[in-house]
Amino acid sequence: MPAGSRRRPDECSDECPGYGGVARTGSGLLATNGMIAITPQMRILLALEPVDFRKGIDGLAGWCRQVLAADPLNGTLFVFSSRSRKSIRLLCYDGQGFWQCQKRLSQGRFTGWPAAREGAKSCRLDVHQIQLLLWNGNPLEAAAAPMWRAVVPAG
Repeated sequence: MPAGSRRRPDECSDECPGYGGVARTGSGLLATNGMIAITPQMRILLALEPVDFRKGIDGLAGWCRQVLAADPLNGTLFVFSSRSRKSIRLLCYDGQGFWQCQKRLSQGRFTGWPAAREGAKSCRLDVHQIQLLLWNGNPLEAAAAPMWRAVVPAG
């Protein structure tokens, strides 16, 4: 790249291949480093009650502490729904900072959201259940082979 010229934000870097660059594919963009891995070892907590989506990261972290009685700094992936059930948000702390992602459906609502039970504020999900929920399925009706052994989170 000539000295003094500026690179467009969507151009890949030759100096740092695979670092923050975006590769163009046939019909859209493919981020080379923009992936959050959800692993079987992760603890996933789903908030059963809807949350006001005007809350940002700090508001959701406070919700985790006050309502769910869970520490948002321990690596748990928290899953929240809007009141309309058209959007869900994920919140996770990775040791350096918080990640927040949101999915808003183009049409319809998330129909498989578990109903709140007496006194329960959250429920634990397995990896296959959160993946199903992200695709607007019902995580509680998912049939999968049982885990062959329990994975105990460190700490």
